[in-house]
Amino acid sequence: MATLWEAAPAAAPSALTALLGAPRARLLRLLDEPLPTVELARRVRVTPSAVSQHLRVLYAAGLVTRARDGRQVLYRRSPLGDELAAPRP
Repeated sequence: MATLWEAAPAAAPSALTALLGAPRARLLRLLDEPLPTVELARRVRVTPSAVSQHLRVLYAAGLVTRARDGRQVLYRRSPLGDELAAPRP
């Protein structure tokens, strides 16, 4: 009965966020479709250079792939990235 008036505990961060950190986990989740750095930066409201730094780490870890499309580079989750970003029950 005493716990009825206590605040609910804060939600634990997802395992992906705990592993990668919030900015990289968010970027990985956004890459359902190929996107350039500038578009990702617009969506997360940070500078393209900040996004580029995170993408470099995700690419080095094998979590994203990149492909040139004209003058821009498109990033997409790799199969490993897909596995990590998949929702868990």
